[in-house]
Amino acid sequence: MKINVEIIDKKKEEQLLIECYEVTQQIDEIINFVKSRDTSLTAYYESQIYFVYLKDIYYIEAVDNKVFAYLENKVYELKIKLYEFEELYGETNFFRCSKSVIVNLMKIEYIKPALNGRFMATLNNSEKVIISRQYVAELKERLKGGLV
Repeated sequence: MKINVEIIDKKKEEQLLIECYEVTQQIDEIINFVKSRDTSLTAYYESQIYFVYLKDIYYIEAVDNKVFAYLENKVYELKIKLYEFEELYGETNFFRCSKSVIVNLMKIEYIKPALNGRFMATLNNSEKVIISRQYVAELKERLKGGLV
């Protein structure tokens, strides 16, 4: 695949052009990745409202009927259900890795086997996330293509 980058005048709108013979799964993954880079969510921290970019989220976790977004050094509450987040962003770099956690695949430093068929993902910020055995096969399939 050939890649061209052209520097343009600031007066012009930036765009990404993909020329392909057909829209394959790899092309879809590239499109979803690019779209998720500028997408933000409304998040809450100490009664204040923030906008959090998807690309900055390490993982999402549901705890006691609340959903939290974990960033590098901060945790925000989201007013969205875990399954709603998965429906909206599951086609991007986010992957359901257990009943209560969705992880950003782009924030995984490495993955290693754990006990009972589970895997342990160590994130770029050194946090660890368990990948339940029921999601391991799907994770391997997502990683097989090279793009996540």
